[in-house]
Amino acid sequence: MIRLEHVNKRFGHHHALQDVSLNVAKGQVLSIVGPSGSGKSTLLRCMNHLEKIDSGTIYFDEVPVYEYIKNGKRHADNDKAVEAIRAKVGMVFQSFNLFAHLSVLDNITIAPIHVRGISASDAIDEARALLDKVGLLAKANAYPHEMSGGQQQRVAIARALAMRPEVMLFDEVTSALDPERVGEVLRVMRTLAGEGMTMIVVTHEMGFAREVSDRIVFMADGRIVEEGSPAAFFATPQQLRTQDFLRSLWERNRQLGGTVSP
Repeated sequence: MIRLEHVNKRFGHHHALQDVSLNVAKGQVLSIVGPSGSGKSTLLRCMNHLEKIDSGTIYFDEVPVYEYIKNGKRHADNDKAVEAIRAKVGMVFQSFNLFAHLSVLDNITIAPIHVRGISASDAIDEARALLDKVGLLAKANAYPHEMSGGQQQRVAIARALAMRPEVMLFDEVTSALDPERVGEVLRVMRTLAGEGMTMIVVTHEMGFAREVSDRIVFMADGRIVEEGSPAAFFATPQQLRTQDFLRSLWERNRQLGGTVSP
């Protein structure tokens, strides 16, 4: 579904992504974990062309997209082609990014009406179905400021789904939430995974990563250090950097009163 080959991204002197290669198959749930500043969010933003890569190639359904080398020359997709790809790749951010002046229903229907070109009535029907899916149908006419952070994040997920994406990217979507609100968002994500949605999830929620993921990628210093199945990643990590990361999580969990490793 999505493949990256030798992707590099710099911000001035900072080499944020260093020769990253990655493959995500259709229907697969991939969790990306690692310390802050390791390049996880930048990697997601490059997949959706919110950041332009400096070198390497991104493929969508085995077709090179955005900017790439073809026949020895650098090619760049035009704006229309880029938007067509973005329409297939939904993204949910740490911040909810809802329009404060629009109701929940309007937040969800605006893009399907103006981008997908469907009728207002069809958009409303789809939005109501999605709100029911995320457990918020009763909030259809509410405004963002009238909702909790967890509710707003579920609306953001519904808004992304309204574009009927083939892939969903989640960038630390629970990190800004109060602890008691995290579970309601993760439940929605578990439902999507169970339905076969292709998902790439940057997360610090190790329980979710272990339970739902098909594969886990560990990043540090802009590189992929290790990847594998959840069972192998948590039980027998091969790289010292991965072992140190998991050990630090276990220690933090112990200090907070947890009884099991993350």
